[in-house]
Amino acid sequence: MIASTPPRTTSEVQYQVMWNRLISVVEEQAQALVRTAFSTSVREAGDLSAGVYDAQGHMLAQAVTGTPGHVNAMADAVAHFIRRIGRENFAPGDIYITNDPWEGTGHLHDITIVTPSYYNETFVGFFACTAHIVDIGGRGFGADANSVYEEGLYIPIMKLADRGVVDQTLMRIIRGNVREPDQLVGDIYALASCNEIGHRRLIDMMKEFELADLSGISEFILSNSRRATLERINALTPGMARGEMRTDGYAQPVDLKVQLTIEKDRILCDFAGTSGLDKKGINCPLVYTKAYACYALKCAIAPEIPNNAASLAPFEITAPDNTIVNALHPAPVALRHIIGHMVPDAVYAALDQFLPGRVPAEGAGCLCNFQVSLRPRSDAPAPPHARRAEVLTFNSGGSGARPGLDGMNATAFPSGVMTMPVEATEQVGPVLIWRKELRADSGGAGRHRGGLGQYMEVGAQEGYEFDIQAMFDRVNHPANGRQGGSKGGATTIALDDGAPMRGKGKQFVPHGKKVMMAFPGGAGYGPVCERSTAETLKDLAGGYITAQAAEELYGLAPQQIADVLERAKNGEAF
Repeated sequence: MIASTPPRTTSEVQYQVMWNRLISVVEEQAQALVRTAFSTSVREAGDLSAGVYDAQGHMLAQAVTGTPGHVNAMADAVAHFIRRIGRENFAPGDIYITNDPWEGTGHLHDITIVTPSYYNETFVGFFACTAHIVDIGGRGFGADANSVYEEGLYIPIMKLADRGVVDQTLMRIIRGNVREPDQLVGDIYALASCNEIGHRRLIDMMKEFELADLSGISEFILSNSRRATLERINALTPGMARGEMRTDGYAQPVDLKVQLTIEKDRILCDFAGTSGLDKKGINCPLVYTKAYACYALKCAIAPEIPNNAASLAPFEITAPDNTIVNALHPAPVALRHIIGHMVPDAVYAALDQFLPGRVPAEGAGCLCNFQVSLRPRSDAPAPPHARRAEVLTFNSGGSGARPGLDGMNATAFPSGVMTMPVEATEQVGPVLIWRKELRADSGGAGRHRGGLGQYMEVGAQEGYEFDIQAMFDRVNHPANGRQGGSKGGATTIALDDGAPMRGKGKQFVPHGKKVMMAFPGGAGYGPVCERSTAETLKDLAGGYITAQAAEELYGLAPQQIADVLERAKNGEAF
């Protein structure tokens, strides 16, 4: 009689190898999206997310490339797809789609694609990805809408492809409702393709390790991640602390208030007391608030633990209905990042009381984005080749100083997206970037200096006028220092003739005019009197601070300043 083969067991070492492989799979998934996307926000800024999920819809791994707002919100999205589509309706070749702000990632400008993955005709899990698209119709990307119905085309959770057959009726509806149909349809196909890339690599892995499904690796990833996260939380002293911060809002200031409670096995983050809904589109669905609150807590408490469903679960985020951080349908939410990107600094105001010396000073917070809608000039004959164009550009102010280091210059924290190169921006439309450089003195003074913001001057080619959609904050409420540090520089925006402009909203720019912008700096950390003279001299030589600031804020003597500037002029190193 032939002896039966004992069942194959998988060691922890093998599971760890598989876990690392899954991370590489989703990173390749994300890079495929970067390489094939039509929108500059994806190709150049990396405003996207990609992930793999088990059959129950639990996120197992996320790509390194991407933003916390997309990734952490998308962690909850797949459960909505399962509920809306129904497991009984899943089939090989299916592709699902939505841009629902409350069941996706926070606003209509994000398309989320979910693809069920099959191996040997057995359903084993999902791949999902999200990308910000430049135009979804409606008023366009901006804060001016009064409800979500004005903000663009809504795509409920539905099948984009049924058993491999694309829904051409849906594609025609999409094309008929947006300004840049080829760009949007191209992005949708890029999203679907990157999920297919992830699926292929997953099947390769399953064949290599002789896996019939993902149940074993899923249990390994989720149980280990949860255990490690709970160890970090339970090492903290239980207690409660409150934090708050004020931002510009649209027509009136917004107050973010947080009560942070550390208990056994969980951290509660409650936004009771936060301002109510705004009339304009800066409101934030709770899914996006949760994404950035969890991100802030993980960065401070468990930064080395991979991001997945289990490592996020112990962080519980709540807010009263129809506060600005828990906007319910049909609130306008197009610029939900204006509030969502400020959430980490509000959380850190509370966490600093638990963990002094752990969290940074406030930074610029939200991205310094603007969208330019160009058209042939109307005040005189336009060139025959003039055409309409939509150009979106992502930019950053400075991040806050850290307890042991200066803040990072023109770096997007907490969003993590990249600043778009001038060359890429000018390539997609007749826009001209006349100036883009670091803004001296914008970093708040302190033992550690805040990161610098930047200057930008924007106009249009000859024969064009344009509307600019401003999406700025920190105009009236610059970043606050921590532990005695100074405020960062405030945002400014005006026409080149000095006429002031608003920090938010669509505004007309006549032919031949430029928009002059100065983006905010991060705040300082610790008393400025504790900053070393050597660091101040280096900042002066590098142009990060001016001679006036070196003398008035940092206490350098006039002769020291003159000597440093002379050495810098001669190219001497510091």
